[in-house]
Parts: sequence; C-alpha cells; structure tokens
Amino acid sequence: MKNPEAALNQKERRAVFSLAGIFGLRLLGLFLVLPVFSVYAHGLRGAMDHPVLIGIALGAYGLTQAFFQIPFGKLSDQWGRKPVIAIGLLIFAIGSAIAATATSIEWLLIGRIVQGAGAVAAAIIALTADLVREERWTKAMAIIGITIGISFSISLILSAPLAGWIGVSGIFWLTSVLSLAAIGVLYLVIPAVPTRFHRDAEMSPAMLGDVLRDPSLLRLDFGIFSLHTGLTAIFVVLPLVLIDPRHPLLSLNDQWMLYLPVMLLSFVAMLPMIIVGEAKRKLKEVFIIAIAILLVSVILMALSAHNIWLIAVALFLFFMGFNVLEASLPSLVAKFCHPGAKGTATGVYTTSEFLGAFCGGLLGGLLYIPGARNYSDIFWAVAIIYAIWLVVALTMQRPRYLATRVFTLTEAAERQSNLTTRLLALPGIAEVAVFKDEGAVYCKVDSKVYDEQAVMGVLAGTASHRA
Repeated sequence: MKNPEAALNQKERRAVFSLAGIFGLRLLGLFLVLPVFSVYAHGLRGAMDHPVLIGIALGAYGLTQAFFQIPFGKLSDQWGRKPVIAIGLLIFAIGSAIAATATSIEWLLIGRIVQGAGAVAAAIIALTADLVREERWTKAMAIIGITIGISFSISLILSAPLAGWIGVSGIFWLTSVLSLAAIGVLYLVIPAVPTRFHRDAEMSPAMLGDVLRDPSLLRLDFGIFSLHTGLTAIFVVLPLVLIDPRHPLLSLNDQWMLYLPVMLLSFVAMLPMIIVGEAKRKLKEVFIIAIAILLVSVILMALSAHNIWLIAVALFLFFMGFNVLEASLPSLVAKFCHPGAKGTATGVYTTSEFLGAFCGGLLGGLLYIPGARNYSDIFWAVAIIYAIWLVVALTMQRPRYLATRVFTLTEAAERQSNLTTRLLALPGIAEVAVFKDEGAVYCKVDSKVYDEQAVMGVLAGTASHRA
C-alpha cells in the first residue's frame, strides 16, 4: 500500500519547485506593478484625456489570459508542454517590453493585453501532472499555490521600492528578462516526459456542460470573479488615495511601510481560520465570515479616505479575508466537483478569476473621475459586489470533505462488470468514475474513513496507484 501523503522524491521536488518558480515569476511580473500602476499611468500621454483606459490597462491582462488559457492547455496536449510554455513566456516577455517602452496609455494597454496572451498556467499545471505521481499531486499543487500567494505578497511589498529604484518601466523590463530566463529553466532543469491527459489537471470538453450546470461550482466561480473584480478595482484608486496632494498620506516610495506589516499580520491572522475550516470541517462558516470581513473592509475604505490608520486597518481586514478566500476557494472547487471533473471545474474557475481582474479594471476606470477625486465611489461599488456575493454564499451547500484518489485501470480490472458497485460498497467511498480512454479509476473518498487496502482488495490486485 502506498501512502497518498508520501513526500515528493528528488526528481519530483526539482520539477515542482522549478515549475512553481516559473509560475510565481510570471505572476510576480503581473502583480509588481499593481500598487504603482495608476500613479505611473497618469503621467502617460492620453491618460487624462481617456482616464477609463487607466483602469482597463490595469486589468487588461485578465481578458486575454481568460481567453487563451484553455486553448494553450489544449495545444500543449498536441505540441508538447515545453514548446507551448516557452511560446507563452516569450509572448509575456514581448508584452512586458511593449509596456516598458510605452509613452502613451494606449501602448501601455497594448502591452498589458499581450502580457495576458502568454497564458501558460494550464500548460504548467498539465506538465506538473505529467511529472508527479497522482498520490503526490495534491502536495505538488499546494506548493504551487503557496508560491502564488508568496508572489502576490512580495509584489505588494517590493513594488514601490523597485519603482523608486528602476522606475515602473524598469519593472516591466525586469519581468521581461525574468520571463526569458524562465525559458532556460524550463529546458535546462525540468526533465522531459511523455505527455499524458489528466482529468484532474486539464479541461475535458465532455465534462464542461456538467460543470457549467452545477449550482455549487457556479457559486464558487462567481465568488472568485467577485474577489478579483474587487481587488483590481480597489487598486485603480488606492495608490492615488495615498498620494493625493490635498491630503498626502504616504509617498509612493514609502508605501511599502504600509503593505509590509499589513501583509504579515493578515497572513498570521488568516491561518487559524484556515485550520478551523479544514480540521473542524467548518469551511462554509469560515468562508462566509471571510466574505463579511471583505465587505467590512471596503466599507471602511470608503469612509476613511484621509486617515492612514483607518486605511491600514481596512487593508489588514481586506487581505485577511482575501487570503482565506484565495486558499479556500480552490479547496471548495475540489470538494464539490465530481470525480474526474476537477481539471474542467478548475479551468472554468480560473477563467472566472481572470475575467474578474479585467472587469475590476474596467469598473474602476469607468467610475474614476480624476478631477473629482471620487475615490469612495469605487469602494462603495466594490462593497455592493461583495454584499451580493455574501448573499449568494449564504445559499451554498455544506461541502463534502472528500479527496480524489486515482487508480490505474488494467485490462483485468476492466473486465469486472461490477467494479463500480463493489467500490461504492466500501466505507469512505462516495463516488467512483471509470474512464477507459484514460485507463483510470477516479474515487472521491473521505480520508478519515477510507481504507486503501480495502480498495486494492476489491480490485483483486489488478489495479494500483500509478507510479
């Protein structure tokens, strides 16, 4: 019997940490400009004539990212993972270079659009699945998830100091160079392996209809859309609030002094909520509380535009709720989706996230009036979105605390006509799906009850975890 929670071996660790680094560096390039973007864009030609383009440019990467991520994933099945990832990284580098050389808001918008077109997330996740045994898949994805969170936090802290040192155009050049360096890591560090299809990692067109009709999954898709709509809209105006010449609170170069303690304290504060949600099986309660915290935070932002201490408290609450939701939403997707549908459900979920980033920039750009300095209007608009989300979340069913286990379907196992029935009769087995095209058996199990030896017994020694 193999332990599903066993550690990654040396080859898997090298591959996973390298791919997580590529994933993280790309997101770092997108997020580094977040706290300084609006201030920088104001100085570009045409920005004051068309202020809506400032917000659109901030979130534009989300539109092309949402549009291209699924096609890039499917192309990686046909052309191979590494070529598609390399092409995506090259496109991202070109977009960063366009943004770095932009002298007008229109060219900055084009650069951000091209950046998003290098949508390699799905291909990186599929390559991770190629390189890691299924029983280590959860651990590998946790490492990538942690890397994403770290990249976001680092970007907020380093953004202003980097902008003061090399300028915002320098940040774009830096991300371009790092993206090209990542191509070297891709080919020199990460081993070559045969491409396989993985339902838990990739989009399955046959399952798309079921995923799009699932009310529980649609609630979660709306949730991640709302979360990132609010995040992007807030950062259209928050940097401007802090440097407003009428009520200056923090210079651009000093804003790290606000973000550093806020991010550290919010990370510490969110850990007990995550632990309670998973260990005590109170995920729905924690989820709703986190949305309520977000709602309170943006209302506080709307009411405290000229008080640095109230803004600090509001940001602490915002990022505490944000971090909890960023961590719990993917977990909820995995719990609600049917066996073998995780890759498809995650693809729809991620597309919703990127569309939210675009719509947040659009919303902020449409509402913000430079001369009027109507910052609170954007915060109130985000508060309305989060209030709607809270109402939607209250109707959410309690999640089933189930994990996915994947077994190889051998010819001998396939000949068992009652295989599914026998597996479902075992304690802790909630759902079973057999996919002959993939040669796999997907089981949704309660880890506290599930006995892998019993499953292996039912399979009569003819199926085992893929190695």
